[in-house]
Parts: sequence; C-alpha cells; structure tokens
Amino acid sequence: MSAVLAVVAPWAGRRMPPRAGAWAMVCAATVAAGTWVTELAILAFTAIGQVPLVAAQGAWSVRVLAAEDPVSRNVAAVCAAVVLLVVVSLTVASWRRGRALVDAWRECRHITAGGDLAVVDDPVPTAFAVLGMPGRVVVSSGMLRLLDGPERQALLAHERAHLKYRHHLFSLVLHLTAVVNPLLRPLDRAGAFAVERWADEEAGAVVGDRRLVARAIARAALASSRAKQAALSATGGPVPQRVQALLAPPLRSPNGVMAAFAVLMAACCVSLAVTAHDTERLFEAAMHAHTTATQLRTR
Repeated sequence: MSAVLAVVAPWAGRRMPPRAGAWAMVCAATVAAGTWVTELAILAFTAIGQVPLVAAQGAWSVRVLAAEDPVSRNVAAVCAAVVLLVVVSLTVASWRRGRALVDAWRECRHITAGGDLAVVDDPVPTAFAVLGMPGRVVVSSGMLRLLDGPERQALLAHERAHLKYRHHLFSLVLHLTAVVNPLLRPLDRAGAFAVERWADEEAGAVVGDRRLVARAIARAALASSRAKQAALSATGGPVPQRVQALLAPPLRSPNGVMAAFAVLMAACCVSLAVTAHDTERLFEAAMHAHTTATQLRTR
C-alpha cells in the first residue's frame, strides 16, 4: 500500500484542490506509516514471545507458539531490527526538526515586529514564516523593495496562510512518516507542494487576484536566496508549477481521487486488523495450552 501511495500521491495531488490534497496526503501517510511499523512490530513479537522469560510473563506455551508460528525466526529478527532502526531514526529526525524549528523561532523572536510582521534590514530578497507563540512572518527590506504594493500584499498573505493553517505541522508529519517508511518519500514531496499551493490559493482569495499572486511568487523566486531550514517560504517548492497552477482555473475536487485515497487507507487498516486478529488467535492457542498443562500438573 505504501508503494502504491508513493506512485499515486504525486499524480493525484496535482489534480486535487491543494487544501484537500494536503489533508489527504497527511492522513494517508500517517495511516501507511503507522500500519507499516505496527505490522513489523507484530511480526517481530511472534519471535520475542518465544523467549522463556517473556512467555512466563504472558502465561503461554513456548512449545505451542513455536509450532504454530507461521513466521520464521529469521524474518521476525529482521522485523525487530527494522523496528529498532525506525525508532532510532524517528527519534533523531524528530530532535533535528524540532531543534531547527526552535532555533528559527529563537533567532527571529528578538526582531522588532509590528503585529506578526518582522522586517529585517537585509538587501537579499527573503520572506518566510516562522512557527511560534506567536508565529512571525519575516521579510527583508530587499524583498520589499523588489515588489510593488499589491505584490507585497500577495506575498505576505501567502506567508500568513502558512501560520494560520499551521502548515509547519503538515510538513513535520509528512517528513516523519517518510523517516518511518522510506517508501513514502514521494508522498512527502507531493505533500510539501500541496501545502505551498494551499498558501498560494489562500493568498489569491485574500487579494482577490490569483494572477497577482503568481506574479509576486515568480518575481520573489527569481531574486530570492534560499530560506532558512524549517521555515516555510513563498519561494519554496517547484515555483514554475505553482505559477502555472495559479494561472489556470481553480481545481475542483474529483470524487474518484478522494475515493482512491480512502480505499488505500482502508486497505492498510484492514491489513493490520487481519494481522492482529491472526496473531491474537496464535497467542490464545498458546495460552490455552499453557493453562491446560498447568491444570494437569496441579492434579
């Protein structure tokens, strides 16, 4: 299912309204990553449950569990190693991304701001949103000089949309699910594009002119330097595709694409439910054998 999502998501994301696409991809990535690592843990536990000390705590028969277990020891050991690797990778990635967000907020919190807008005296054209309490839109004097009045309004509306809808959290979830399951990396990239498109469309609604937003983004991207890591910028993602999308009519949500995402997520959940049910029956049989043997010994 993760492999199918990796193929389908980039194609589907460009055919859905960006807000719906971002939500669909975050939900699908979360379900796929969660079921993936849970399935691995269940498979690994079939071997861990055969350790006498563990079996004694669970009150099941090691002999029956070993005889009935359809998972070989080698496969279970590989699953356990992968789960351990996932836990370590997820911890490291969470720490790095969280540290980057905190560092960006600390660096920007001392900048004098008027409301949520902070202007830095820098000739390099830059604009980005920093999540925090409160969040900040940081823009350089070089960027303000580059754009005219309406274009500035469009650019700031884009960055404020990132703060309003907590797009940093969408990006964080997509990044961590790709760490958990590397097959989901295309979904991470497609979701990041959908988040930028979502902010583009929100900016278009605020200024009432999607072509103005396209022009502002294009001019900013041509002159902008790379924004800070962990900060969402109007010049992020594939700008030519974003401009092209803004110049085209707004997309309508195709029911077929939404249904495809729903079917894939349901398939992941059903797969996990079947695995959990089979594993529960396996351990119930081992526990029943242990209980029966214990009763016979007491007699």
